[in-house]
Amino acid sequence: MKLNTLKPSEGAKSVAKRKGRGQGSGNGKMAGRGHKGQKSRSGGMPKIGFEGGQMPLQRRLPKVGFSSRKSAFITDIRLDVISALDADVINLSVLKEADLIGEKIKSVKVVNSGEVSKSIKLSGIRTTAGAKAAIEAAGGSVED
Repeated sequence: MKLNTLKPSEGAKSVAKRKGRGQGSGNGKMAGRGHKGQKSRSGGMPKIGFEGGQMPLQRRLPKVGFSSRKSAFITDIRLDVISALDADVINLSVLKEADLIGEKIKSVKVVNSGEVSKSIKLSGIRTTAGAKAAIEAAGGSVED
C-alpha cells in the first residue's frame, strides 16, 4: 500500500451540489435560497445565539463561578510550620502573634504536610485525619 494510491471507498464521498449554475442543475436562479429576505442575501444571517430580540440564553443564565465570602476568614496551615513554633499550647492567638495567619482569620485547619519533630498541643484548631495521627504519633495532642 502506498500513500499516493489511497482513496475513499466507493460511495463514501458524494459530489457537492453546485449552486446557482443554471436551471438545468436544479439549483439555479435563486440557488435554493428562496425569494428575498435576510437569509437570501450574502452574509445575511444573524449572529450566533441571536433569538430574534428575545434575551439570548447566554445572557439569561448566571455567570459561571463563585467565590465564597467565608474564604476570607478560613485558612489552612501546614504541619511543619506548626511544629517550628516555640509555644506550649498552639491556638489562634499564637498563630496571629507569629504572623502565620491574618488578623481576620477565625478558623484554621492543620494539613498533614511535612514532618513533626516534637510534641505539639493544639487547642481550638481543626486538623485533618492525617495531621492528627502525625501529631499524636509524635506525642502531642489535639483539643477541640
